[in-house]
Amino acid sequence: MKKFLTSLCITILSVPCLACTGITLHARDGATVSARTIDWAQGDTNNIYTIVPRGHVSRSLLPDGTQNGMEFVAKYGFVGLGPERPEFVVDGTNEVGLNAGLFYFPEYGEYQKYDEVMRNTSVADLQIVSWILSNFATIDEVQENINNIRVINIYPNSSTAHWRITEPSGRVVVMEFINGTPTFHEDEIGVIANSPTFDWQHTNLNNYVNLKPGTADPSKLGPDTLKSFSGGTGLLGLPGDFSSPSRFVRAAFLGNMVNQQQNAESTIPVAFHILNNLDVPFGTTYTGRATTNMPSGTQWTIASDLANKVLYYHTMYNRTIRKIDFANINFETVPFQFAPLDDVKRETMIPVQINNE
Repeated sequence: MKKFLTSLCITILSVPCLACTGITLHARDGATVSARTIDWAQGDTNNIYTIVPRGHVSRSLLPDGTQNGMEFVAKYGFVGLGPERPEFVVDGTNEVGLNAGLFYFPEYGEYQKYDEVMRNTSVADLQIVSWILSNFATIDEVQENINNIRVINIYPNSSTAHWRITEPSGRVVVMEFINGTPTFHEDEIGVIANSPTFDWQHTNLNNYVNLKPGTADPSKLGPDTLKSFSGGTGLLGLPGDFSSPSRFVRAAFLGNMVNQQQNAESTIPVAFHILNNLDVPFGTTYTGRATTNMPSGTQWTIASDLANKVLYYHTMYNRTIRKIDFANINFETVPFQFAPLDDVKRETMIPVQINNE
């Protein structure tokens, strides 16, 4: 088991998700939708959903490959998505509507060093989402308890992460570990990407002060009058590449300019449409030829209705939106379980029936 877990962790953590992007949308009736892409950059992972009942006992993995770290018991049941193993939930929502998600944060974050003496309070970064969803109903509770644990890397050479935590009230924070210390940023614009730090990403939006919805007005250039070729020229200059700062800017403007919907049900499709603009076509982030043949670097996209506690997702293999409704789950009696996101890794294509008569 130790050798297997070590090999598994190295496999997952050597395939970083370097292009994940998150948005938060608010409906007119006050409902909050938390949505994001997940981008595993170098290979096709076995992605699963996990259902965790109340009372489920989890134990953190450690850098030595054993599962002998901190033990925590689920006060709240939750549902989450992640790669390969049910321990590695990277985005999910618990039964009281708190949502948490992991986003990679290379070169900028730093956890405390692992200390064997402190193993009973050590939680692997890939299990922090599960720890949050198991234990807490609010962001304040997370902030009050984060210093009671030590966040560690399972694999020393892996990237660090930062986390987005969202309440049904609409409050969103980004949690980053800087020099080993947890730092919380209020995310009122409702966007997260990867590196650099959240405060840098937010400040960088000032470089795009000229962007606006609609069509740019005509302007004079010497004897010429310059006119728009089409609608939407107010966003000329919106970055279209897949770097983290560009994705942050693109998501911020699209997420905050889109028409606000009446409720969560009508907001969910809008979230998926916005995130379609952040999909990474596989091969575009490589110099030379990509080593794996996949439809996309964006392996799955998730949108969570925190008011009604419904989780929606689609994958790179099947764009049909599927949902897991918590109303159908009794977290007191449901067994711990996990299953693949896709029954078949192939795009569903339905033929149109033609009437030839």
